[in-house]
Amino acid sequence: MRVHLQRCGVLALSLALVSPPPASKPTAGVAQAVIQLTERDERPDPSVFLPEELQLLQQRFGVHGPQTTLAQLFTRGVDQLQPLRDLTLDQLNQLKPVILRESVRHRINPMLVTAILFDEIQHSKPGESLPFIAHSGLVRTHGPAQLAITELIHQNRLPANPSPDEIAWARNQLLDPEMSVVFLVGKMSRLKQELGLSTTRRLDASSSYGDAKAIATLAYLHNGKLDYPRRILSYMQDPELHGLIYSSKRSHPFLLI
Repeated sequence: MRVHLQRCGVLALSLALVSPPPASKPTAGVAQAVIQLTERDERPDPSVFLPEELQLLQQRFGVHGPQTTLAQLFTRGVDQLQPLRDLTLDQLNQLKPVILRESVRHRINPMLVTAILFDEIQHSKPGESLPFIAHSGLVRTHGPAQLAITELIHQNRLPANPSPDEIAWARNQLLDPEMSVVFLVGKMSRLKQELGLSTTRRLDASSSYGDAKAIATLAYLHNGKLDYPRRILSYMQDPELHGLIYSSKRSHPFLLI
């Protein structure tokens, strides 16, 4: 009976996220009660989506299954390469000002933005950031955030049927690291609105199951792979990434003794 309640509860939460009801209806209260129930009980994994949830997201947004086993092994192997990790952290440190600025402006958790950027930069393919590769049309996503031209159409930065010159401009914009962050935060804000999530507060994965589930859904919709949300939630708890975003350098005065 308890398992049945949890499955129904998570589905109710999915329905609230994907097709939010009007504020006058009591369904939101039911979803909140379910969240509290699951928090007190077995704390289900927010990165796990039930078949009913996947069907709803597939119908609304179009998503995929998990990476192949070989691809997942490759991803885990890449994560163990310390020199590559150091290079990724260095790039993130350079992007820190724009990450914080845009996250505050759109009420987006900066750790979500950082985790996505960390994953996309860490696992980028060699040479795909080169302009001539991007303009060749061989790759569909560009820049540190690995966004497609269609995202700029969704954000009304391009017309629905862009001209060749507009497509070239869009690719250059996506290749620019700072603009890539701007577009990524804009995408998270857009998806929050489409899911019916509050745009006046950021989501905190450690504060509630509901927020963690919403973050997992945003991550899933960004990448479209079923194993991606768990990875992003894990990166959001990475101490080194936390230190990069929230620490500040302080100059120590020279004391003359």
